[in-house]
Amino acid sequence: MCKHVFALSVLLLFGLSALAQQTEGPAETAPPAAYKIPPEAAKQANPVKPAPQSLAQGKKMYGYDCAMCHGDEGDGKGDLVSRMNLKLSDLREPASLKDTTDGELFYIIKNGKGQMPPEGDRAKPDEVWNMINYIRSLARKEFPPKDKAQNR
Repeated sequence: MCKHVFALSVLLLFGLSALAQQTEGPAETAPPAAYKIPPEAAKQANPVKPAPQSLAQGKKMYGYDCAMCHGDEGDGKGDLVSRMNLKLSDLREPASLKDTTDGELFYIIKNGKGQMPPEGDRAKPDEVWNMINYIRSLARKEFPPKDKAQNR
């Protein structure tokens, strides 16, 4: 009898302990660390000139890897934006990347940022630089574009 009472007490103790842990709620998590780009990466210069061939290659890669979120024209309204509840900047707006260096863009594309997955080793460095050239070419001198401004 004593063994049964002891076993029942142990089971009851573990059961109450487990129940208490479940009712406490989730443990507080630390806020995510700020996204930091290493200074040496930010200073990296684009070795690929924005020639027509570079822009064409960059546009091709952008279409494969970026347009689904950033939009075909860089407006930040790609197919996945609403599904993933994202808010992306309009890359056509000159101010959107004004304070971002090519090195920073390279780092972000290669390593990802937030919900944006990294290219990692899937893209060769020249392919990433071509994408950066193309992304830079999306910024229009006049924003919003005249044709859209007239339709408002």
